[in-house]
Amino acid sequence: MDFQIQEFNGESDHIHALIEFPPKLSISQIVNALKGVSSRRYGQAGYLKPLGKDALWSPSYFVSSVGGAPLEVLKKYIQNQEKPR
Repeated sequence: MDFQIQEFNGESDHIHALIEFPPKLSISQIVNALKGVSSRRYGQAGYLKPLGKDALWSPSYFVSSVGGAPLEVLKKYIQNQEKPR
């Protein structure tokens, strides 16, 4: 879809992702693509049933732009988050 994940990490109930994308894409398109692909892959691999879950993601999401913040500072912040389980 012409976007690139620059950094990714998270916690047990949410993720942090630094994504570079062109203005022709909407944030909702990117989120829907990421949620859709990851849900299918986790579902096909059988990871959800042992967790007692029907879905990997909630229907909501939060996005924030970072303006002039240095990319290295943002990457370090994301790297310092707890790993997803």
